[in-house]
Amino acid sequence: SKASYAISKGNSAAERILSLMNAFNHISNKNASIELDHFQNEIHFKNISFSFGEKKVIDKIDLKIKKGSKVAIVGESGSGKTTLINLLNRFYDVESGEILIDGINIKKISKRSLRNSIGLVTQEPILFNDTVNNNISLGEKEYNYEEIIFAAKTSNAHDFIDKLKGKYNSNIGDGGGKLSGGQKQRISIARAVLKNPQILLMDEATSSLDSVSEKMVQDAIERLSKNRTTIIVAHRLNTIQKADLIVVMENGSIIQTGTHKKLLSIKGKYKQLVEMQTFHK
Repeated sequence: SKASYAISKGNSAAERILSLMNAFNHISNKNASIELDHFQNEIHFKNISFSFGEKKVIDKIDLKIKKGSKVAIVGESGSGKTTLINLLNRFYDVESGEILIDGINIKKISKRSLRNSIGLVTQEPILFNDTVNNNISLGEKEYNYEEIIFAAKTSNAHDFIDKLKGKYNSNIGDGGGKLSGGQKQRISIARAVLKNPQILLMDEATSSLDSVSEKMVQDAIERLSKNRTTIIVAHRLNTIQKADLIVVMENGSIIQTGTHKKLLSIKGKYKQLVEMQTFHK
């Protein structure tokens, strides 16, 4: 009876694994022959639209992001903020319009070189049941110990890592379960520092942290984003006041753009969002 249960359990698990492994990848790499070595001018979301099923999530967005600029994308939940950066990563493909990097449609750029040029830090860090060292160096074939320490110091992670029993060889548990939320996020940022991407995407990286952890993570983000093109999806608006451009989204469309100072000076959605957060504090 025990063997029968184990076999049934194994079959069920195998079915789920095989269904995932055999899933059809809709993101084609067939005609993507261009290698993105250097990003020189701008990213252009050119009149793009995208839907999940029948629901329109992105509706005819046209946005240019200059190299080296820091752009913040804000809006209420469901406005399409995260979907926009997922489209840049080619986790999905646009239905109409095109996303251009230096005038080249990203569908013509190999997925590997595109994603190697992009660093992504998400709200929930993706960590593995492995050492600190291996989690930071994930995906990097060539690195040295000094580079990992530099990445950890840049992300404000070195001090707490140095206090762990095994230091950089300490196992952080499944999903980083042995670390706090702020510590996990700083490991994730250290990984991005080591990758040294041309384009940095931050998807609500501080929204689930307490104020102390948020300050440390925010300082790390400031250092990481210096002199590189950065797109920040933000929930806490106090973290993006220094952005070169703030893009306000609603129902999949851009309804306002401008600096923090400019948008506060006019009556609109951004001013309303800022006032709501100030009131809740």
